[in-house]
Amino acid sequence: MPTQESWLDEIAAARHGLDRSSTAARVADLLREQITDGRLVPGARLPEEDLCRAVKVSRNTMREAFRLLVQERLLVHEFNRGVFVRRVTAEGLADLYRVRRILECEGVRCAPDAPAAALARVEAAVADGERAAGAGRWADVGTADIRFHRALAGLVGSPRVDEMTRHLLAEMRLVFHEMGSPREFHEPYLARNRRIHDLLADGDPAAAERELRSYLDDAEAQLTSAYRAKG
Repeated sequence: MPTQESWLDEIAAARHGLDRSSTAARVADLLREQITDGRLVPGARLPEEDLCRAVKVSRNTMREAFRLLVQERLLVHEFNRGVFVRRVTAEGLADLYRVRRILECEGVRCAPDAPAAALARVEAAVADGERAAGAGRWADVGTADIRFHRALAGLVGSPRVDEMTRHLLAEMRLVFHEMGSPREFHEPYLARNRRIHDLLADGDPAAAERELRSYLDDAEAQLTSAYRAKG
């Protein structure tokens, strides 16, 4: 599991990209990226002072970034304790999959009209996952899987859908941590990611959508079972 120092160092290294007009939003972006990449895990406390020093922003700016991520259901503020990475509930899991079906399946339906670059992002995410699996980097497989699903929704070609999906799948990454073994969870879906891509590449979005719906049903059932096992 990444240490506090490692993700703080990554955020500090990225601070040069901050824009004065939207500093809080950019800080929120940096933190969201750490969640999406699996480096900030559910229950992790976000040390305000350390983060302010790492990114070189004021407390007010950091608190605004926290507020944005609380609204996105990625963080939670606990009175007199601080700000923590949120744990997604079983009810939240069901709603995540409800919205994912809407966005990702629409992306697959839009694939015939999507530009080649958008389809290439789907294939690149699949290939990244396969390479990470070959090297035994199962956390990176999870990150590639998130990018794969973002790329599917990206086939819609809508900036609003892209933004919704980015926030949604950051939450989804928090759910992944509920599984005891990243390999056990992600490995079976590598071939299914490849199959969905190949069906799209072959010009069969209807078959790709059927595969995706079955895929999402299976993943939701597996995760729901894990939640129940934890009580």
